[in-house]
Amino acid sequence: MTTPVEYGVGFGGLLSPGEYGPLAAHLEESGFHVATAFGDLMMQPPAMVLADMARATSTMRLGVGCYTPWTHHPVEIAGQIAYLDHLSGGRAFLGLVRGSWLDQLGIDTSTAMPAITDTLGVVQAVLSGSADGYTGTVYSLAPQTAPYYPVFRPSVPLMIGTWSPRLAEFAGARADEIQVGGCANPAMIGHIRAWANRGIAAADRSLDDVRIVLTAVTVVDEDGNAARTRARTEAALPLHAIAALDRTIECDPELLDRMGTLLHEHDHEAAGRLIPDDILDHFTFCGTPEQVAEHAAACYDAGAGRVEFDSPFGLNSAGGIDLLSRRVLPILRSLVPC
Repeated sequence: MTTPVEYGVGFGGLLSPGEYGPLAAHLEESGFHVATAFGDLMMQPPAMVLADMARATSTMRLGVGCYTPWTHHPVEIAGQIAYLDHLSGGRAFLGLVRGSWLDQLGIDTSTAMPAITDTLGVVQAVLSGSADGYTGTVYSLAPQTAPYYPVFRPSVPLMIGTWSPRLAEFAGARADEIQVGGCANPAMIGHIRAWANRGIAAADRSLDDVRIVLTAVTVVDEDGNAARTRARTEAALPLHAIAALDRTIECDPELLDRMGTLLHEHDHEAAGRLIPDDILDHFTFCGTPEQVAEHAAACYDAGAGRVEFDSPFGLNSAGGIDLLSRRVLPILRSLVPC
């Protein structure tokens, strides 16, 4: 049985607290299935953002996309996810990722694989109420260490964010979803699926057990040129971090160096102007509603189980959400029924 497709939206923690609930309610009413909140460096804590959304919605799945194993201890991750899951009536899911830009905190991420493995082990032990604890190489939990708070479900769905063959294989064995953050390139899906399939086979799982999720900066507007101009600025920072990870394209290293200099000077607009059109289309969903819908449909056709349209959504957030709901989603539904 093929896993049903989902339509999703991803929020950076950039808005005022009162904005998230109404926007999430509008998205749910329009037919979106999933909302995630990023855990990127210097954005608002994602569980707090999603708690506002949980109070305003009733069916939409809500996920942290994603926690790193470095900026939160696993017992804190478990507590936040348990709270969100309880608040939402069992609609929360957990996302884990190696993380980016953590060099700004002086954090060494070279032990990412054992750290992610141990984070998952500790979270699972806490949520399940196991008296056995967990023994890892980076994080451990002593036996008989149990939460004082109520736990709605003893486990929650897991999403792993990665572009890496090794972590994608791990996700194939352990996760429900693999999120390719910042990717709007249909050609990457086959690579992620092939890496995940190794883990799926080793764990004797079904291909349908693991959904591939693409999520990228989105700017939609009736003025397609204005949307692309804004998308360049918004995509400059994430594109600079991940461009070399896309195995289907060649991105000039000198171009990335020039972008890096401008980003270090916080001139995102100038850095964005350096992005070639074809490269921009691999890392953003941008343009008119028709263009955005058709681009997303191509990703579904290539095997994505969910596409997430990410912040800033449009020339302003409310306008972008309105166009995604009123214009993009109806076109997408006609091209890719859920």
